[in-house]
Amino acid sequence: MKKTSLSVLVPVYNEELFVEESLRRLFVLEKSPYLEKIQIIVVNDCSTDGTAALLKRLAGDLSSLSDAIQWKFMDHEKNMGKGKAVQTALREADCEISIIHDADLEYYPKDILRMIPLFVNERADAVYGSRFAVHEYRRVLMYRHELGNKFLTFLSNLISNLNLTDMETCYKAVRTDLLKSIPLLSNDFRLEPELTIKLAKRNAKLFEIPISYCGRTYDEGKKIIWVDGLKAIFAILRFGFSREIYRDYTVCRDNADPESPGKEF
Repeated sequence: MKKTSLSVLVPVYNEELFVEESLRRLFVLEKSPYLEKIQIIVVNDCSTDGTAALLKRLAGDLSSLSDAIQWKFMDHEKNMGKGKAVQTALREADCEISIIHDADLEYYPKDILRMIPLFVNERADAVYGSRFAVHEYRRVLMYRHELGNKFLTFLSNLISNLNLTDMETCYKAVRTDLLKSIPLLSNDFRLEPELTIKLAKRNAKLFEIPISYCGRTYDEGKKIIWVDGLKAIFAILRFGFSREIYRDYTVCRDNADPESPGKEF
């Protein structure tokens, strides 16, 4: 059986209550017969609660639990947004596939186990986990929020000529070399439409699988708000007309962003 490797990019901001369980769930990846190496890169985006102290403790605890998983923990010295945290983690990724995993408990890493075979058997360039395709179960919650997601997916599909069911999903797995070759400009949740549209423009071979989803309420810590939806609409239009879909590796290496190097601990 052909094997591959996986880098998990974990942006974290003020998730003191959930991040430990979210990270411990990733041990399920050891069950994949397709993965010969697993790398998990956690970036604390200058949290203001107890997240930073908790991650410092977990850095030692989690690394001692398994030889199959390599852990790396990094800090932003100022809050820069989810998109920037993903970019910081991506610079450290050295596996064949990279996937974004949020530090809350809305997503289940067991679903990643069904995404990996598509890279091996179908030679996928990217695999999205859809919350709106037929799935095992999902939490019933916030109809207007779902409508917003579907509307953004519709606009994105119109621009990109894709037929995705869930553009805004967190679970986006992409071949690392392809992902690193795409110039990512969004520092916040606009990363989602930007990456999707640029993958389409690069003619990526993209698949979707249904995933389980347990969304949370704003009282439980959900961060995305209606303003982010408006920003996403303008991002879809902006990146729909943009031709900036290739990254200059030399420029990227020699002129790394000094504002977001990420500090390992």
